[in-house]
Amino acid sequence: MDPVSQGALGAAAALVVAKPDQVRSAAMLGALAGMAPDLDVFIRSSADPLLFLEYHRQFTHALVFIPVGALICALVLGPLVRGRLSSRAIYGACLLGYGSHGLLDACTSYGTQLFWPFTDARIAWNNVSVIDPLFTVPLVVGVGLACYRHSPRRARAAAIWALAYLLLGVAQRERAEVSGSQLAATRGHAPEELVAKPAFGSLLLWRTFYEHEGAYYVDAARLGFAAKVFAGERAAKFDSTRDMPWLSADSQQARDVERFRWFSNDYLALDPSHPQRVIDVRYSMVPNRIEALWGIELEAGAAPDVHVRFFTERRPSEAQRQEMLRLLTD
Repeated sequence: MDPVSQGALGAAAALVVAKPDQVRSAAMLGALAGMAPDLDVFIRSSADPLLFLEYHRQFTHALVFIPVGALICALVLGPLVRGRLSSRAIYGACLLGYGSHGLLDACTSYGTQLFWPFTDARIAWNNVSVIDPLFTVPLVVGVGLACYRHSPRRARAAAIWALAYLLLGVAQRERAEVSGSQLAATRGHAPEELVAKPAFGSLLLWRTFYEHEGAYYVDAARLGFAAKVFAGERAAKFDSTRDMPWLSADSQQARDVERFRWFSNDYLALDPSHPQRVIDVRYSMVPNRIEALWGIELEAGAAPDVHVRFFTERRPSEAQRQEMLRLLTD
């Protein structure tokens, strides 16, 4: 999730076992340790635009790395609170803060390599958006009050809220999958796997997608007291032989396509607006549209050692904002 959420949850986790006279020091350690795993964003290369995809949410987020990451945080951050916390308390706060990060990221839809190095599978439980004020604001308020009042009880209440909200996300995900399956049935489809992911900002609006006979179908569901489904768009599954016959299997671009396929869990399609772009159909600003947030752009006739270009489209247009508002209120 976003750094504010990670820091707030890390602080709340550290305060669960903190004593009243340790609140501010433990909260600071938990917050900084809770954000530390995302330092992996600095593992990137100007020559290889996909390198960061392989390392973000990899070893720094893995369960086996938590004790190591916490120890590094304790060694770096410990001098800031030396004399106020014991070495054991410093490590404990860093351990709880650091350990919360990967688990929270796994609750989102991006994918986190929790079980690295035993597998490179990206775990995504899809029960909370990467940005959700209803999750984050109560956490921040609870931690802030705990620090102001020297009362870890308020942070514990915020942690309980966070857990309850994540469990609500599980229930909403199940409802979204049921709604998506029912819509697929009306089309005569029986997908082996249907995935539901929360749209940005809440647990109210969801994106569902599945594969059927070589095509991806993307729809949306609004899940209030009653469910309302919004049928969406379809796109042919990417086939390099059919869609890019000029792409040499021995080229760096072809190898980059396979790397992007791993990252996207094979949910690849051509960009409807750019025939030389391959997109990740799992994500879009508008949940029932195929308007990718990111993808790769290839170049016909490029040298064999040339990499693809990675692109992002994360700034919503006015039309997309209006469409999102319609889905939320219609």
